[in-house]
Amino acid sequence: MMRVVVATETFSPEAVLGRFAAATDGACGAIASFVGYCRARSGERRVERIELQHYPGFTETEIERLALGVAEKHGVSDIVVVHRVGAIPAGEAIVLVAAASAHRAAAFAAVQELMDYLKTDAPFWKREVGPAGARWIEPTEEDRARRAEHGP
Repeated sequence: MMRVVVATETFSPEAVLGRFAAATDGACGAIASFVGYCRARSGERRVERIELQHYPGFTETEIERLALGVAEKHGVSDIVVVHRVGAIPAGEAIVLVAAASAHRAAAFAAVQELMDYLKTDAPFWKREVGPAGARWIEPTEEDRARRAEHGP
């Protein structure tokens, strides 16, 4: 089962993971997860919030497509993705990705690969906002290199 949620409100990573684990009904041997937060600094710049824009409907469909490919490649039984959009204050969760599988290596690999795809391929437009103004954020060369390691 695959769940992708694009949320406009704050979410509790702990609550999402609790529901995710309960839904496996003890059938998996491992759950790996990653939670990304809006940081208060980006290099030398102070960040008050990040603003994420997306195309409703299209974004969810694209993330589901990416997640299904990752699940199939790594043989994981379930994946959940929660990704915030809108204005997200520093310190709040932006994204949660979790994968359930029979073994930990597959779960870790699926989470890492899906996060790399979300960073480079998911249709989000991101802007950091702070006292010095706003600036658009693009994937870095490091992000692209990590994504390229997973293949086309």
